[in-house]
Amino acid sequence: MKKIIFLISFLVLFSCQNKKDSNFFKTYDESELIQKQQDHKISRMKFKLVQSKVLDMNTVFKPFNDELATNFSEEEYNKLKPLILEQNIPSIHKSISEGLLSHEKLTLFYLYRIRKFESNNKTALNAIISLNPNALEEARARDLNRDNNKLLLDISMYGMPILIKDNINTAGMPTTAGAIVLSENKNTQDAFIIKKLKEDGAIILGKSNLSEWAYYFCGICPVGYSATGGQTLNPYGRAVFESGGSSSGSGASVAANYAVAAVGTETSGSIISPSSQNSVVGLKPTVGLLSRTGIIPISSTLDTPGPMTKNVTDSFILLNSMLGYDASDPKSVGVTQDLTGLEVSFKGKRFGVFKDIFRDSIFKKNMDQIQEAGGEIVIIAPRKVNLPGFLSILNLEMKDELPKYLNNYTDKEVKVSTLKDIISYNNLEKKIRAPYGQLRFTNIEKDTTSQADLERIKSNLKTKARTFFEALETKNLDAILSMNNSHSAYSAVAEYPNLTIPMGYKKTGEPISLTFIGKSNEEVKLLSLGYAFEQLTNHRKLPENFK
Repeated sequence: MKKIIFLISFLVLFSCQNKKDSNFFKTYDESELIQKQQDHKISRMKFKLVQSKVLDMNTVFKPFNDELATNFSEEEYNKLKPLILEQNIPSIHKSISEGLLSHEKLTLFYLYRIRKFESNNKTALNAIISLNPNALEEARARDLNRDNNKLLLDISMYGMPILIKDNINTAGMPTTAGAIVLSENKNTQDAFIIKKLKEDGAIILGKSNLSEWAYYFCGICPVGYSATGGQTLNPYGRAVFESGGSSSGSGASVAANYAVAAVGTETSGSIISPSSQNSVVGLKPTVGLLSRTGIIPISSTLDTPGPMTKNVTDSFILLNSMLGYDASDPKSVGVTQDLTGLEVSFKGKRFGVFKDIFRDSIFKKNMDQIQEAGGEIVIIAPRKVNLPGFLSILNLEMKDELPKYLNNYTDKEVKVSTLKDIISYNNLEKKIRAPYGQLRFTNIEKDTTSQADLERIKSNLKTKARTFFEALETKNLDAILSMNNSHSAYSAVAEYPNLTIPMGYKKTGEPISLTFIGKSNEEVKLLSLGYAFEQLTNHRKLPENFK
């Protein structure tokens, strides 16, 4: 009898211990950190809170804890690091084809790594909102079917775990835009680009945090904050440097090597900004190149998804996987691009540089390298061009298009259908749902611009912005070179694509990036130029605390 009692007691104790061990994520006292932030020189960095008040990461990781405990170890994690960290997609495919790695182990590696750093309050970036509970099952299926897969593995997303910004509908996971009001938006159909990624064999690992409602919600508030995901932090300096927005979690996740790559969205700067701040490659394509169907909208005139990766090669591959004509998107062009070749030369290339940016020492050093490699730098006097009415485009189009999304692309459990509904919902519990207010939402409601005026504004802004970049035509330039997201608003209304590439780091350790601006539908040219720059300089480095 004593043996039986002892056995039962042991089993109970063992069970409790296992349950305790599964709670990797614990809340911590953030009061000291928040108090320290009030002295930050950037007003947007004066956080009110950091941790999410509603997201339980232990629940998010529950489907994987047993697998990670029995099928993966710290020893194996360290063994696989050289094969995965900072490697491009072709290199990872090569390791898999040689039997050094599998899609299952690759997925386990990223899950383990996310949990390892996100459960540590000294390294947590609050970059992840949800995970795909079927990710490992899908990875095993990729392993089983790999030999029969007809895709060119070195230029495909087959079996590659990626993260998706949480304003893009993805079946099997919530799509929240970071807003608590969309917490029940759990059963949606895949957005068009997600369908394309799955057709190419990509594994959707999870959803990344973002600036709530793609940073068109709370006015002057921290970039990277959402009521659902908490405050996204920059891996190069947690609570020191801004994470950039609105694709904050996508940028931080790629920088920290939480996935092979990520998908972001941009209206004006929302891919380029977090890519620059997190030292990753970000491509904002020409609007219409990639479908927006199933993506929570701000502006049909300006919105676009785009790839966020550690290198240009992966941007080629990820972009290629998302291409396709979408009859449901009026701007979809269905352009087929040859993304199989990358040019590695600056010889004969002409680049425009605004005079004021050229004064930056890091920027100038990189320009010198481009010139030494055969590129020609043409100094441009900056034009004084204002963009009057820019916000009215966002206000009126979001006011019209968000209800269409709410009524046509959300789970039936979502009970709001208008902006007014969302504002009212948030007002019921402001401290949790809208701690920084919802100024931009309320301003949308106040904007009385007529539809006729809106069309005039859009036409006028496009003309003004193209005048700002007129040197592309008048001086026969291959691209205009900018720094970070300095000219994102101009390129947005001009309908020009942007590509940003790591350009180095300030003395403080803050990343800085070179941004290529080209004419509409010149993504292949920009990626080729970006590849040449990347190969020439090789600036990107892994954040010190995430090696």
